[in-house]
Amino acid sequence: MKQTVKRIPVDGREIILVGTAHISKESIDEVAEIIRTEHPDCVCVELDEGRLQSITNEKGWQELNITKVLKEGKGFLLLANLVLSSFQKRMGEGIGIKPGDEMKEAITIAKEEGIGTVMVDRPIQVTLQRAWAKNSFWGKSKLLAALVSSAFSNEEISAEEIENLKNQGAMDSMMNELADYLPTVKEVLIDERDRYLASHIWEAPGKKIVAVLGAGHLPGTESIITEIASGKMSSDTSDISTVPPKGIGSKIAGWIIPALIVALIVAGFFTGGAAASLKMFLNWILWNGSLAALGTVIALGHPLAVLTAFVGAPIATINPFIGVGLFSGLVQAWARKPRVIDMENLSSDITSVKGFYKNRITHVLLVFLLSSLGGAIGNFIAVPSLIGTLIK
Repeated sequence: MKQTVKRIPVDGREIILVGTAHISKESIDEVAEIIRTEHPDCVCVELDEGRLQSITNEKGWQELNITKVLKEGKGFLLLANLVLSSFQKRMGEGIGIKPGDEMKEAITIAKEEGIGTVMVDRPIQVTLQRAWAKNSFWGKSKLLAALVSSAFSNEEISAEEIENLKNQGAMDSMMNELADYLPTVKEVLIDERDRYLASHIWEAPGKKIVAVLGAGHLPGTESIITEIASGKMSSDTSDISTVPPKGIGSKIAGWIIPALIVALIVAGFFTGGAAASLKMFLNWILWNGSLAALGTVIALGHPLAVLTAFVGAPIATINPFIGVGLFSGLVQAWARKPRVIDMENLSSDITSVKGFYKNRITHVLLVFLLSSLGGAIGNFIAVPSLIGTLIK
């Protein structure tokens, strides 16, 4: 039996797991062969309905409304989605394979054979939001750094290296590296999804099931299906199917910086009078607004977006429910309205730094991200600066 195929006989059923490399020609051929040979009652695919639409509807990006995305607070989520898409697309370009082609092949062959299909993965939005919500500030910083470095990396990967992604030794090494660098992300992206995939594969109809999933999920999914079959684990995944609500600590943390800044400025009034308080207030605005504006400049934002970042950063600091990136991003989208061509070229533009700046949709996201980052840095610098002014 191939290393990428696992057969699990349980309770009169047979579940066949097929591990793929996502951008592998061999994986596409293997998936087609197994479905035709085994002719299962059901084919399970490691996709959710949203990603199914994105890989089957080539023009889906044309329906994207960037203004709506920002207003709904999904700017970071969209950016992460685009970066991940960019990374996979670049990896597959050299061998002529698009990310998810083996999943499309599984659906196509199943349809030709008259076999039902079930999408068994957790919605990508829930996965990314859980990965973000469960991370500490330091973890979020490392996650952003990893996303940015992968988005702008020029590293090329050969077909042989892609095939090695299905090798268990190489996969174990990668998983261990991820667990060491970002343990929470590994828990959400791999461990939780292993459980989610296993549970939904287990609940799929039929006596013989073929499940097509990434090779990295093969060991965990196999183990969990076995535990569900033995009664040691429930197939209920409701606890990992939603974004965890913010705890009291997280809610309070959002107000710490605003409260500290206000308290320092008020203290300046009582210790040095109105002049000292005004000086501290202007000092804070200068750091906060200037660095938010600088971030917008680095993003090559429209002059009005730069001005908006400077003025909006202090307002956003006082109200943690909004961010300066919302203001600057919306102004950028208004001043440089995305065109139809930006929608059409989005999938190709996200594969390069130049494309990110050229495409008006991703340009808005860069303005959103870098102005937000600049404002946050400005606040961290402003607080010790205000304290220094106060104790002089």
